[in-house]
Amino acid sequence: MFKAWEIFLYPNPSLNFFTTVSRTCLVCSLFFMMLSAIFNGPLRVQVHLYGDLITHRWIVFIIINLVTSLKNYITAEENKLKQVKQWAEKLDVLSAIAMQDPEGFLGNPVNAFKLMKRLNTEWGDLESLVLKDTKEGFISNLTLQRQHFPTDEDQTGAAKALLRLQDTYRLDTNTISTGDLPGVTHKSPMTVEDCFELGKIAYSEVDYYHTELWMEQALKQLDEGEESTVDKVTVLDYLSYAIYQQGDLGRALELTKRLLMLDPEHQRANGNLKYFEFQLINQRKAQAQEAQKAQEEGKERRKRLTSDASKKKKRFREPVPERKMYEMLCRGEGIKLTPRRQRRLFCRYFDNHGHPKYLLSPVKQEDEWDRPYIVRYHDIISHGEIEKVKELAKPRLRRATISNPITGVLETAPYRISKSAWLTAYEHPMIDQINQRIEDLTGLEMDTAEELQVANYGVGGQYEPHFDFGRKDEPDAFKELGTGNRIATWLFYMSDVAAGGATVFPDVGAAVWPKKGTAVFWYNLFPSGEGDYSTRHAACPVLVGNKWVSNKWIHERGQEFRRPCGLNETA
Repeated sequence: MFKAWEIFLYPNPSLNFFTTVSRTCLVCSLFFMMLSAIFNGPLRVQVHLYGDLITHRWIVFIIINLVTSLKNYITAEENKLKQVKQWAEKLDVLSAIAMQDPEGFLGNPVNAFKLMKRLNTEWGDLESLVLKDTKEGFISNLTLQRQHFPTDEDQTGAAKALLRLQDTYRLDTNTISTGDLPGVTHKSPMTVEDCFELGKIAYSEVDYYHTELWMEQALKQLDEGEESTVDKVTVLDYLSYAIYQQGDLGRALELTKRLLMLDPEHQRANGNLKYFEFQLINQRKAQAQEAQKAQEEGKERRKRLTSDASKKKKRFREPVPERKMYEMLCRGEGIKLTPRRQRRLFCRYFDNHGHPKYLLSPVKQEDEWDRPYIVRYHDIISHGEIEKVKELAKPRLRRATISNPITGVLETAPYRISKSAWLTAYEHPMIDQINQRIEDLTGLEMDTAEELQVANYGVGGQYEPHFDFGRKDEPDAFKELGTGNRIATWLFYMSDVAAGGATVFPDVGAAVWPKKGTAVFWYNLFPSGEGDYSTRHAACPVLVGNKWVSNKWIHERGQEFRRPCGLNETA
């Protein structure tokens, strides 16, 4: 029964709504046709454009270049059409006079000469003008720039990033669509086409929850009178199916009826109407039976209940799932630092036990958290140093990788979306100075540490909960380095972030917010060498702005006398 109906049930995601665009503008149509040819052509550069803002800035310049080129093409076409129009007007006047008295007109030798001249010479010039190809320069520029164009993967990645931000920061679709995001300086409202495309991408990912949200927003904007190439029938087709997939047959039926009011001949909607009505009847019957059964079971349960309070068991609160806690902390909720623990955190001038470099100019140190112990160093890296580090890193930024827990090989992962680069101490004296500063303040050996890693997180960039150290079930995590496990992490914040981008520790309810020029430090291992599982942390997605960080992963080898092994497992 189901398979027979299934033929009509779902909209085809491969149908492109742009095919319904009216071809009233020849130039615009040509432009989109050329873009379509390029996007579907063989040349694709897989660079994951949605992961950082460096590439996004480059795309802005590409667009500016193409728009300038397109305007030049339009101007050339308009000039050509202007000349053709002048020709038409001149000939129209001549034709009107000639038609009044053809014989008398041609009887004038001057008119006869001019007519022969126009047909023999000037019409040839007009033909050359009409056939003149003014698009060559624009096409050449477009072909040159297309290697930098985003791919379908980039567009899907950007859409997923937006949906991820929506979930993490609990943003409603209307807030996003109107561009009214926290910290935004350049508001950019979304059109019906934008909302529809976002919903369609969610649909192709079998994400019916977000399909519903964004198709509803597209429908809302259409109902408010916004003009669009997307029609209500198409939106309702996707929306009704997404709602059906989530189990709300009544609402799916209501939307299907609305669709049929707009397009009574819609084949799939007519099929769905009968199917939804049939399923709704069965659903209501099943719900009635379940309600009756539950009522009977409730009576039996009340008979077995006793009023003996001593037999009541104390109910323990269920732990909050990590994903939910991670998102709460990203929003600034669920932080578990009590006032009593807060009073134990201090700010101080720190010289690392009388280190010669810091005796006269100690650094500002602040306790961020007690367990695990996380400290922040203020004004620890200058603006000039930050700009130099970024300058060195930008040309080599690549999609960030993680260490495979089984093989130890570095590879990309969908839960880490950023671009990173590694800077060695011998590349520039400033990198060596930064490494030495970390050693002086932590007292740990830097010769066995990993190189300075610089990372850029664009909008939606994140790194989901993870450990920096290798666990017992990952014996080969850092085998290739030969320097033991990661004993500690040093993290520089090289930019402020307009909204989002916190570093959170879901297991302990801690959140550290980025502040330019500061750095945070914590130990991943206890002095015994055992891993501190409370250091599991994440980089929250950047909601608005651009996040630059650089980190130093410090390893065990070389620390034997700098941080002696403890006798207890967690000490």
